[in-house]
Amino acid sequence: MKFRPKIMPVQGRKVTFALALAFATCVPHGAMSQQKFAVVPTVTILSGEIITQGRVTEVPVTNPNIAPGYSQSIEEVVGKVSKRTLVAGRTIPIGDLRDPYAVERGAAVRITYNNNGMNLSASGVAIEDGMAGDIVRVRNKDTGVTVSGTAKLDGTVEVFQK
Repeated sequence: MKFRPKIMPVQGRKVTFALALAFATCVPHGAMSQQKFAVVPTVTILSGEIITQGRVTEVPVTNPNIAPGYSQSIEEVVGKVSKRTLVAGRTIPIGDLRDPYAVERGAAVRITYNNNGMNLSASGVAIEDGMAGDIVRVRNKDTGVTVSGTAKLDGTVEVFQK
């Protein structure tokens, strides 16, 4: 058998008032009035599509218990590619976005090699996708040899020396 202390209605109101007063004095005024925003798609964005400014909007966050890790400004998401389908009206998790590929698998690329003023270039085909700075494998069209190099932002692959 459990015994619970009886709380009188007057005592309950006093405790509630005291807690509200303590909360109001402890929390800075700016923190209570600071409005957060979340970015949500206006239309469904499929996996692999590039996000444009016309397809997203910022909305005020009304749920104080929203999970962290969502995008808070349009600048964070514009130009990124979605890794999965983003449903209209739902927040966009940052982890579901990636930078666009600089080199795409199967695309024709320019292979370059630079060493002490000597510049060589050849045409090739990318064997794998890669963002700028990633190491990707490329097959030389003329010789059929597969080489590895660093994907550049302009879509070329710079081969490094062994």
